[in-house]
Amino acid sequence: MARPLRIEFAGALYQIMLRGSELKAIVRDDADREKRLDWLQRTVQMYGWRMHVFVQDG
Repeated sequence: MARPLRIEFAGALYQIMLRGSELKAIVRDDADREKRLDWLQRTVQMYGWRMHVFVQDG
C-alpha cells in the first residue's frame, strides 16, 4: 500500500533524514560521500532551498 501524499505549502520547514537498512552505511567510501554532498548542494541550489542544518554521522 502506498503512503499518502505529503502536504506541502510555501514557507514550510521540512526535516529530511536518510538511513540505511538495518542502520547500515549509505555511502561506500569518501568518493561516494563527496558525490552525494555535491548532489545535495546542486539540488539545494536548483530548487532555491535554504538548508539550515546538515549533520553527517560517522
